[in-house]
Amino acid sequence: MKKTLALILALAMCLALAACGNGNTSTPTPSTSTPAASTPAASTPAASTPDNSTPGSGPMDGGSSLQFTTGGDQGTYFGFGGVLASKISETTSTQVTAITSGGSQANIEAMDMGDAQLGFVQTDVGAYAYNGERLFEDNKIDNFSTVANLYMEQVQIVTLNPDIKSVADLKGKAVSVGAAGSGVFYNAVDVLGAYGLDVDADISATYQSFGDSTEALQDGKIDAAFVVAGAPTTAVTSLSATKPVYLVSLDDEHIDALIAASPYYSKNVIAKDVYNTPEDVTTVAVGAVVIARNDVSDADVYNFLYGVFNHLDDITTAHAKGAELSLEFAASYGAVPYHPGAVKFFAEQGITPGK
Repeated sequence: MKKTLALILALAMCLALAACGNGNTSTPTPSTSTPAASTPAASTPAASTPDNSTPGSGPMDGGSSLQFTTGGDQGTYFGFGGVLASKISETTSTQVTAITSGGSQANIEAMDMGDAQLGFVQTDVGAYAYNGERLFEDNKIDNFSTVANLYMEQVQIVTLNPDIKSVADLKGKAVSVGAAGSGVFYNAVDVLGAYGLDVDADISATYQSFGDSTEALQDGKIDAAFVVAGAPTTAVTSLSATKPVYLVSLDDEHIDALIAASPYYSKNVIAKDVYNTPEDVTTVAVGAVVIARNDVSDADVYNFLYGVFNHLDDITTAHAKGAELSLEFAASYGAVPYHPGAVKFFAEQGITPGK
């Protein structure tokens, strides 16, 4: 009997030990999942949680690769466009490649042909295309929408001759008026016309890019050049590093006449320290707008804006034009309707664009 009891006790102890062993083998399951909650992988969703203190609820998935036509390699469009493209590609699912181009008109035409999906355009040129006016009179193009109005582009009349102090002084002079058919050309036509000068009759006009214009000034082949771009402009900055540069001012009477004739102009001042000119220069300016083909996805346009307006410090560090960006100005262009992706982005900020 004692042997039987001993045997029963021994079996009971073995079963108890076996039960403890099974509990130990299952213990790692909850303990393994507990640290996972604190690992970087598990905290990733928190990093993408919308931050209501910054524009946009977060970048959208499903972005694609877009070609972004800008301008010549000596202009502001290309330099600044490259900065924007890099930041958008780095921070969203949309990949943007900035490429050189012939400027506003060429950008609209490239998008119309399907060779690009995004482009820079002057506010006046965008309106001309959309309404079939001036350089687009025989070729109306309206298959594009506004993404954002970014900064002001000054009409800069550049010369190395200190005796050219007024637009009226350009009469009889050799003057570059931008590439033929470009937005710059029509700005030159408008400014000269306000002073009673005709491009064909009163000046010796040449049709050159910004870089070619400043080279011609350097070589003494022309007396002045129209450059319409955000100041400082690379081509003019390079010229000012070698020779004293002068900018021609416009007076208030003629500025008022220009604005009355075209709502796309506004009065603007270029500070003397931009190109080390003797004094501040008063001129007119138009806006620099990013446009997109209508068939670009809402996600891509939303991501463009999110990538820009959520990284203003980085963009400003990389390019001076970043300091001029604002949500209110970005939504201010009224000539061409905004893309639905842009409308969504601005709506999240309580802004109705185009108003």
